[in-house]
Amino acid sequence: MRVAAIDCGTNSIRLLVADLPPDGGPLTDVTRRMEIVRLGQGVDRTGVLAAPAIERTRVALAGYAEAIGTLGAERVRMVATSASRDARNADEFRDMVVATLGRPPEVVSGDEEARLSFVGAVRGLPPARYLVVDIGGGSTEFVVGADGVERALSVDVGCVRMTERHLHSDPPTAAQVAAATADIEAAVDRALAAVGGRSADEVVGLAGSVTTVAAIALDLPRYLPERTHHARISRADVARVSDDLLTLTRAQRLAIPSMHPGRADVIAAGALILRIILDRAGGGTVIASEHDILDGIAYGLSTGTPT
Repeated sequence: MRVAAIDCGTNSIRLLVADLPPDGGPLTDVTRRMEIVRLGQGVDRTGVLAAPAIERTRVALAGYAEAIGTLGAERVRMVATSASRDARNADEFRDMVVATLGRPPEVVSGDEEARLSFVGAVRGLPPARYLVVDIGGGSTEFVVGADGVERALSVDVGCVRMTERHLHSDPPTAAQVAAATADIEAAVDRALAAVGGRSADEVVGLAGSVTTVAAIALDLPRYLPERTHHARISRADVARVSDDLLTLTRAQRLAIPSMHPGRADVIAAGALILRIILDRAGGGTVIASEHDILDGIAYGLSTGTPT
């Protein structure tokens, strides 16, 4: 069965069209696409989705809708996460999605977002008790489990939110980094205590901040997902990359070969979040995963109905 999963977050909107075997085995990618639309731009400050951000998302979604039709997906599910949960004008976003995609988005809770991310992330990894962290634009999800999700918590610490709240200079000042660090540490400590994250065997990191940090640590000549997927990055290398990114200007970050242009202004905050998670959890390494909530959404469509 061919399915289509769309994940619309604070920073990006992504599409996965995949074939699911009837025995529940691994999915086969038909296409994966990602556009940086910054839907959540300014939401932390204003509480509303900006009209230009909704329009950027509409343009990307229209392209995805065309691809879904061309590729013949039988079931479609669109999940919207942090920015859509926080905005007072979420109805405007919903109406746009219905008009563009022909079906409404499913605005999931942080806990459901965490569950979907865990399902997508741990398939293909050896048995262990994992702490899965999904560092998004507006929030970070923490999930602990082995055979399934044991505990999950979403906290409002993400690369876009922390950049807009604290890292205003280019590059950020020491005082701005200290303020962001204190904010992130408080949220991470609360999340790790709630989910039992310090007792996990392995840390798995998801989303663009993590995979970009992995690509930089590996000194890749360009972004190569086949190299970043399941790459094991040491805590020391994460700290090194984080420290470097916080001292670079946006133009200097743009010059990094593996940097997506849409991440250059928020990657320093994302790397800082990852560094603090590893420090506070006591993890020696992080396993970067290219499989995440998109894969979880797709797996869920094997028994579900179109949304």
